[in-house]
Amino acid sequence: MSARPFKVLGVQQIAIGAPNKQRLKTLWVDMLGLEVTGTFQSERENVDEDICAIGSGPFKVEVDLMQPIGCKKQISKPAAPLRMPPAAMDWMMQQGVRFAPGGIRKGAAGFDICFLHPKGCEEFPISGEGVLIELVQAPPEVVSAFGRLAQGAAF
Repeated sequence: MSARPFKVLGVQQIAIGAPNKQRLKTLWVDMLGLEVTGTFQSERENVDEDICAIGSGPFKVEVDLMQPIGCKKQISKPAAPLRMPPAAMDWMMQQGVRFAPGGIRKGAAGFDICFLHPKGCEEFPISGEGVLIELVQAPPEVVSAFGRLAQGAAF
């Protein structure tokens, strides 16, 4: 295995899907105290989501509570041609990681995203093992903040 050409800085977002997001809100907002910071709806992706957050600044973690809009009963991601992947995605594919269709694109928050497929296959056996995992390119201020943290700088 060749050297990993990227570093995971932390968790920026967790997306949780269910048939009814209100039950998710009861747990994440009412019980655990996360703040609802926005909403996102997409007929094309069949998703209605509440965007919640915990923490602040570059260390804020987003928790998206999602439900399908229509009777498809499944949240979908649009199929689009896979664009030339950056070094991280290319390296992971060479190691056997399966990505969901759609390639790299702008997410709801405006950052580049891609998804690890929940199921492996013969050609790409490494997957989310039943979980769709979204990878997000960290914005410059987050990279900088984690760099300062690694150097022991005070905030």
